[in-house]
Amino acid sequence: MAAAWESDSYNAFVVVAGIYDEQSQNVVAGIAETALFLTSDESVYVPNLKGNCKMQSDLSGEAKLKALLMVGLVMASKVYCEELELGFYRQTCPSAERIVRDAVEKGVAINPGMAAGLIRLHFHDCIVLGCDASILLDKTPQNPDFERDRPGNPLLRGFEIIDDAKSQLESQCPQTVSCADILAFAARDSVATVGQFTYAVPGGRRDSLISHGAKVADNLPFPTTNIGFLKQHFEERGLSLRDMVALSGAHSIGRTACAEFSDRLFFFNGVDQNSTDPTLDPKFAAFLKEKCPLGSGFDKTADLDNVTTNRLDVQYFENLKRNLGVLSSDQALASDSLTAAIVSRYQKNRVVWMRDFAAAMVKMGKLQVLTGTQGEIRKKCHFRN
Repeated sequence: MAAAWESDSYNAFVVVAGIYDEQSQNVVAGIAETALFLTSDESVYVPNLKGNCKMQSDLSGEAKLKALLMVGLVMASKVYCEELELGFYRQTCPSAERIVRDAVEKGVAINPGMAAGLIRLHFHDCIVLGCDASILLDKTPQNPDFERDRPGNPLLRGFEIIDDAKSQLESQCPQTVSCADILAFAARDSVATVGQFTYAVPGGRRDSLISHGAKVADNLPFPTTNIGFLKQHFEERGLSLRDMVALSGAHSIGRTACAEFSDRLFFFNGVDQNSTDPTLDPKFAAFLKEKCPLGSGFDKTADLDNVTTNRLDVQYFENLKRNLGVLSSDQALASDSLTAAIVSRYQKNRVVWMRDFAAAMVKMGKLQVLTGTQGEIRKKCHFRN
């Protein structure tokens, strides 16, 4: 069973095992290992958001509760957090999240690949010195340290959807909603559009004044990054092994350039042109060679998941178990003993992966954020004010 409300006052959150209030027809809390818990003071505690975040619920003591398995939306009046806040724009721009959601749904309807692009855009922004919308800045005399022309970034897409949302927001709520928050909301709404589940995103991020081009190489994991470095890379950012594997599940949608994995298809042993990575299924390797002949560069691409190309699901983990991972950094997750156990768990249980993916996205979305009076609220996402 699933539920949705056409309301700008809701805060979306993954509720895998939820409690349903029949009187108000709202999902009010989750139970047993879920993201939400009822506390003794009848507020709802959100343990996987930074700080002691609580939603003050309108649930009456006599309301009949019914547990059910679902992904739902949580209605609440107030949410408090240390830095970021759920419903941050409730007073200043009540329609903010709806405007972003509508822009995403429109863009993805035109081009389903934009969902993967927006999720990736948010990741590339957050993983390089924090979620500050620095990835959106154009190269200017005031911003020469451009991120988007650095390795790993030239094929980023989805900028026009961010621009569309920002333009509408500036018309309704001038200089109120940050580009960093738009990125976080758009990633969440992309998940909802192609994954059919959702989660709450706290707001309050502010936009950086500069880009961090020189820092990209040291902070952005690449398709050839080995598993040891990946573990260290995520751990240094406060992201667990489970977070890393869960987030990697975003590769069940989207495409990658042939140049990013050609070393697995040709001259793998350094001598024989036809030698391939032994961790790659031979038939799949032959299929990829047809898609990406020797010498293919960044102009040719291949789907990261050839089974459910435009659906965010656990097929990605099934692919890894069958040696059908396109990128070596993805396939490595099925080879390492610790990450392989997590891969197996997600492959067998989509609900567990959805829960962990949602929690990891929220966690990642709070990396080194600018808040309060730090940074600025850009009028246009590509340029500082």
